[in-house]
Amino acid sequence: MKAFFEQIYYRPRVYQYFIILLLFPLSILYGVIMLIRRLAAKPKEYGLPIVSVGNLIVGGSGKTPFVIALAKRYENVCVISRGYGRQGRGLVEVSQKGHLLCDVKESGDEAMLMAQSLPHASVIVSESRTEAIELAKRQGVEVIVLDDGFNRVNIKKFEIILEPEHIPNRLPFPAGPYREFSFASRYADMVLKEGRDFTRQVERGEHHCHRVLLATAIANPSRLEPYLPSGLVGKYILEDHAYFDEAVLAAKLKEYDADCLLVTQKDAVKMRGFKLPIVEMKLKLDIDEKMLEKVDLYIKEYKESNGL
Repeated sequence: MKAFFEQIYYRPRVYQYFIILLLFPLSILYGVIMLIRRLAAKPKEYGLPIVSVGNLIVGGSGKTPFVIALAKRYENVCVISRGYGRQGRGLVEVSQKGHLLCDVKESGDEAMLMAQSLPHASVIVSESRTEAIELAKRQGVEVIVLDDGFNRVNIKKFEIILEPEHIPNRLPFPAGPYREFSFASRYADMVLKEGRDFTRQVERGEHHCHRVLLATAIANPSRLEPYLPSGLVGKYILEDHAYFDEAVLAAKLKEYDADCLLVTQKDAVKMRGFKLPIVEMKLKLDIDEKMLEKVDLYIKEYKESNGL
């Protein structure tokens, strides 16, 4: 079912527009509710600069590597995330100034990847972003980067939205991938578009594999297509944030007669300790420096105006 909706959201076929049309009234209702929610919100000020990195669509848009690139620019920074896919609830400190405090099942894959990639930052996951912000503030954090925070309308923050290069279906959920009406981007301080303001760069470590099997659990896995090698012999795809079984992966390698597994960084954090041949695709964003300097300026001016 999830794969079906990913197709009508990102690669709709002609016959699927009938389904989109049937869902259209629900999309309008959903969009109106979300718009009223945004307009009625009274964002709370927390007394320190908070930068939100989010998007308007469900699925991946490069938020995690963008958060990592942004957080690396600042000292005494804390990244706060929902912790999607974790096996548990409540507030969890994933890392404190680079020191890991839990495992990936407690944190979720994206939060663990951020914690491992940010040796000088702290990472907290919580359903309640406000509770996590209060904890970070008590710990003396000077800057907060809020992962996937655009729809957290009750928090005063600097809003960054990341947009894919092309979205064929621009309707709100459930007929389309948008979490709100597409024009909600006007409420952001910055809207960065892939291909214009940032580009993806994928690197694969040195390896001697001739037959590789893609094993991934990310949203909209078709976005990996441009980066797949010629030696790909098959794909083993799970739902976004799903966990992998080492024995199943070993069996899949034999089934496809593959030399190694090809995985994303987000997948690799859930395979730590697996005794399997793994090649990791490392995704980095080449971001327009002028965009990042605008965030620097916001933080600088915020601190100056608040005597921080």
